[in-house]
Amino acid sequence: MTVDEQDRVLRNASLLIENNVIRAIGPGPFEADQVIDARGCFVYPGLVNTHHHLYQTFTRNLPGVQKLELFAWLRALYGIWRGLNDDCVYYAALAGLGELVKYGCTTCMDHHYVFPRNGSEHFIRREFDAAEALGVRLCAARGSMSRGESEGGLPPDDLTQSVDVILRESQRLVETYHDASRFSMRTVVLAPCSPFSVTTELLKESTKLARSLGVRLHTHLGETRDETEYCLQTLGKRPLEYMGDCGWLGADVWFAHGIHFTDAELRLLADTQTGVAHCPVSNMKLASGVCRVPDMLALGVPLGLAVDGSASNDGSNLLAEIRAAYLLHRLVSSDKAPTGYELLKIATRGSARLLGRDDIGSLAVGMAADLFILDVSLLDQVGAKLDPANLPGTVGYARPAKYVIINGEVVVRDGELTTIDERFAAQKANALAMKLVNGENRRA
Repeated sequence: MTVDEQDRVLRNASLLIENNVIRAIGPGPFEADQVIDARGCFVYPGLVNTHHHLYQTFTRNLPGVQKLELFAWLRALYGIWRGLNDDCVYYAALAGLGELVKYGCTTCMDHHYVFPRNGSEHFIRREFDAAEALGVRLCAARGSMSRGESEGGLPPDDLTQSVDVILRESQRLVETYHDASRFSMRTVVLAPCSPFSVTTELLKESTKLARSLGVRLHTHLGETRDETEYCLQTLGKRPLEYMGDCGWLGADVWFAHGIHFTDAELRLLADTQTGVAHCPVSNMKLASGVCRVPDMLALGVPLGLAVDGSASNDGSNLLAEIRAAYLLHRLVSSDKAPTGYELLKIATRGSARLLGRDDIGSLAVGMAADLFILDVSLLDQVGAKLDPANLPGTVGYARPAKYVIINGEVVVRDGELTTIDERFAAQKANALAMKLVNGENRRA
């Protein structure tokens, strides 16, 4: 499955990787130092996740929050997240990214916005450390919250930071980690959390800083009716109008969720080429609503796919997200729903576009060597081979990929990560997660 501009499906083809780049695709075979026999398999370009909260991997499956919607859910979890430390951030990222990689995701964007006022200055570095250990491409968002409860916001005051601190740290992280070169493994975006947790000053100053540094902008928007009511009552405007007034429209901006937009707002997104990261499973779990994906596709709104936070999903499996999206929109939109292949395109080329990348998202000569291989010779795939383009949506694949290659390196072989000791990482991460949930890390 090339997912190229011609939507080509090449059967019995070979693909040659040299260093980290695809050098040839064709009938082959090509001479190579290492050969992977993929007979009986389908090969896909690596999936690209456009919105996540990796730290939330440690607060999955919590009994007390399963029937809550977003605002109540956040209030219940802020107290736990207050105890995040460097080890939590590293091992939560290792676990969340590891799961993503095993199911075919080769690039992940993570939106980290919880920064306790003391002891959080290395959080983004620890995320990059985890990504490097696994060999996955990471787009890290320097998220932020600056409007606490005392100023009418949702988060507790001690999880907010001043605008000056946020901007200074944002610039430092961009200058330290952002690599805009082709095939980059590390990028940074600026991502104030949401209209109900940041000030107007921060939104406006973030646009100035991001555009001066040449990086992209991201935030949550249009996720719930509560958010719309908050903006109308507190700011006197609907969320998208407010963000537009703050400079948050354009091809360098994408919003997570984008459920509660009007017809006119969808046209504005299309006209300005402002993107949306679709998070179907999270939206279902939190009863937030259904994103108008068929309308967005018809209008030409840039679209990507995302798993969202592990605690609102409760997983990190973008391959499963494709099927969930397919089924959700079939239920709601019937014959107007996107096909399984259209959703695969959203999760690859569409997602790459949101991140500002033209070197990932398809299999073609000169593109990054990012791909995953599914074994369809197995019993649970009998009868499913007729349409490889639609298989991830219509049939799904409920086991790890046979191989995953990122930047020309094999990072998954026979469903197991090759770059870390999975069992040690799981044991360490579980111990840290229990300490976090039990409140043992809370600062004085």
